[in-house]
Amino acid sequence: MFWKFDLNNTSHIDQLLDREGVTLRELMEEEDVLQECKAQNRKLLLFLSKDHCMQELVTLITEEPPADLEEKTRFKFPNIACELLTSDVALINDKLGGDESLLEKLYHFLEQEPPLNPLLASFFSKTIGNLIARKTDQVISFLRKKHNFISLVLNHIDASAMMDLLLRLISCVEPALLRMEVLNWLNEERLIQRLTELMHTGRDEERQSNASQTLCDIIRLSRDQANQLSEVTEPDPLLAVLESQENVAELLKNMFEGERTEASVVNGTQVLLTLLESRRSGLEGLMDLYSQGCERSYTVNSSILRAIEPHIKDFQQLLLNPPTRSAILTTVGVLEQPLGSARLHVARLVASLLQTCDLSICQEICRLNTMDLLLDLFFKYTWNNFLHLQVELCVASILNHSAHADLQNPGLQNHEERPATGTGSQVEEGTPGQNSTSDPANTPIQDLFQHCRLVQRILGAWEENDKIQAEGGRRRGNMGHLTRIANTVVQNLEKGLAHSQISDLIKELPEDCRGRWESFVGETLRETNRRNTVDLVSTHNLHSSSEDDDMESPFPNDLSIQQAFSDYQIQQMTANFVDQFGFNDEEFSEHDENINAAFDRIAEINFNIDADDHSANAAAFEACCKERIQQFDDCEEEEDIWDEKEINYATQIKVNLFTEHHLCLCTDPGWTASFGETEVSSSSAWGGSPQQDGEGPQDTSWASFTEFQPFSRLRTLCFKESCIMLHTTLFWNVC
Repeated sequence: MFWKFDLNNTSHIDQLLDREGVTLRELMEEEDVLQECKAQNRKLLLFLSKDHCMQELVTLITEEPPADLEEKTRFKFPNIACELLTSDVALINDKLGGDESLLEKLYHFLEQEPPLNPLLASFFSKTIGNLIARKTDQVISFLRKKHNFISLVLNHIDASAMMDLLLRLISCVEPALLRMEVLNWLNEERLIQRLTELMHTGRDEERQSNASQTLCDIIRLSRDQANQLSEVTEPDPLLAVLESQENVAELLKNMFEGERTEASVVNGTQVLLTLLESRRSGLEGLMDLYSQGCERSYTVNSSILRAIEPHIKDFQQLLLNPPTRSAILTTVGVLEQPLGSARLHVARLVASLLQTCDLSICQEICRLNTMDLLLDLFFKYTWNNFLHLQVELCVASILNHSAHADLQNPGLQNHEERPATGTGSQVEEGTPGQNSTSDPANTPIQDLFQHCRLVQRILGAWEENDKIQAEGGRRRGNMGHLTRIANTVVQNLEKGLAHSQISDLIKELPEDCRGRWESFVGETLRETNRRNTVDLVSTHNLHSSSEDDDMESPFPNDLSIQQAFSDYQIQQMTANFVDQFGFNDEEFSEHDENINAAFDRIAEINFNIDADDHSANAAAFEACCKERIQQFDDCEEEEDIWDEKEINYATQIKVNLFTEHHLCLCTDPGWTASFGETEVSSSSAWGGSPQQDGEGPQDTSWASFTEFQPFSRLRTLCFKESCIMLHTTLFWNVC
């Protein structure tokens, strides 16, 4: 019991502090020093805030501990010192942020030669970050006086802690006006341009990776804060530089200048993808892009696209001649020429560019036959689902392209006015940066069906997979995405805004190919979709979906599948889930206490009958009721329900169903309570003859309970005017 423990013991730290000559190391040896500090132990805080203690704490987190110490205890005191300095105690924050000598000691850590100890760098970054959030004015004023602060931080950018420090400067400064001053200061220090320079192919890969991640985080933070801080009308200077055509062009130049390494391509492409991505990230945002086609949840600066467009040919070359990689062993065998991260990121970039629905970009991709190359990779690397998803998104974007061709480049935010483009295959003369053409054969959808031969590829891959499986082989890994691509084609052919254009392209196919496609859609694809949804969609849901949608469609639409899957998930939560989850409290009680437990749940019994009014069972039940049950007659003289009457027990129970004032609810439709027969066929279960119209002697013999047929629930609710009568529910448990 809790009173066995002495909870009123005085902390050992208080006893140490009462002793003369106590040292900081002795206090840090105590296990509860952090708890006492955060609990605002006044004596401890006064001791820690002394000048010599603060100096020692800062020294512990900025200087390398002796190398001869045991490794597991070498960074024990630096770690405790960092936790004490960042415990968010006002007295310590005021002392550390208000003493310039302590700030100078902290700043001296950046003046060391790289590389920094990563653990000490994290201690330093955490301490400075806490001061930026709590003592903003003092720390920002101190750092702005240091003209080489940004240079020192970028000099140590190979340590991820320095990246965190830069992000804290951007995101943790309040109020908004002071934050804008910090952003202008960082812009004057050319932070974005310096980070972009670190993306050059000749730089260290670790520096490239951290610089790329820093730029991506700055883009996301700046966009999010621009939405949240509505009172700030001045645009974010760092984001403006990042989205400028000059900076994007410089980034691309650093990526492709000199020897093209996979690290520079991947890191640079990640920044471009962040500039083009929607605000919502993760799977939910990805599915939004897939379902919306070209419609995006935010606008893309057109200067980004104009800077990328001349370099699409460079990314095309990466698909043809990627950086060399050695063979790797996979679960399906040795892969002599892996796809590689560079080509995968190029596929992601092409998918993002197509989702912007910029006409000039799409025509350039068509001119370079980029989609043809991506489809080649799709069918070559049959087990790379990352690639398959990007190709699927590309196809979905192209099939929706014509639906938006009449818009003036939706998804773009033009800071400079551009001429509007025409609809369909007619394009007006664009800006000099555009490679627009009026040739209708250069439209993305026509390129996909005619030059890329999408339908023929789908049919050929499907037939080849069927042949492999017929011979006992394994189903190919890209068949799931191939099914989704085929469904996308059929959906847009039947209901899409570009269905007329797709229909014309299908009609232009060779007669034998068109026949195979129609047979594939009507039989193979329909059966595949049925098998894929049989576990998620019940027969009733499929029937309802087919009635609401076009009856000629061979598969349910995405919304019906999503709704059916939601229903499927909900069905897994049964009514008694809460009762069955975990332990039952009654399991830990005495048996005698549970004797009435079954009767305590009578009120929880559900007497509702889930039956369709139009079903055959309902019709049979109604017929039985008309034959066996006497209807209620309002014209008969009302009788007093409280009058005492003789109770007659017949071999059969008849229940009147009152249609106006009376209601009878019972479980198990069609069930008739029968009390069995004794030796005399006309006798009742009570061992005597039944009473007829109240005549004859009344038998008082004991009832033979074994003659009763077991039944679980019978409740009759009788409502008449303002009187409610509840008949007792009988529960029989016959062994």
